[in-house]
Amino acid sequence: MTDSLLDIRARLRDFAQERDWDQFHTPKNLAMALSVEVAELVEHYQWLATGVDAELTEAARTGIRHELADVLMYLVRLADKSGVDLHAAVLEKMLLNAEKYPADQVRGDARKSTQY
Repeated sequence: MTDSLLDIRARLRDFAQERDWDQFHTPKNLAMALSVEVAELVEHYQWLATGVDAELTEAARTGIRHELADVLMYLVRLADKSGVDLHAAVLEKMLLNAEKYPADQVRGDARKSTQY
């Protein structure tokens, strides 16, 4: 992992340990909590035309920032409990996506690879 992710991971470990919450941080529970936080993030965009910055209130921007932080924290915690190096996983997945979506074939096309 990169230094910033390692720092977040260490802080989250300490946070959970100080509260004796590690016992509750199973991969299943963390994945479920992550999905809840993603849903809370989505609520800020619900019913907006596009969700671009001009459509957002300052309160919505703050809420989005906080929900993104929650999503990242649960994601890092889940990766930690699952033994996944997020940095390595992202690099691996980007290589797979580059093979699946060659730039010269998909530029400007938002369809999934199974649709073309």
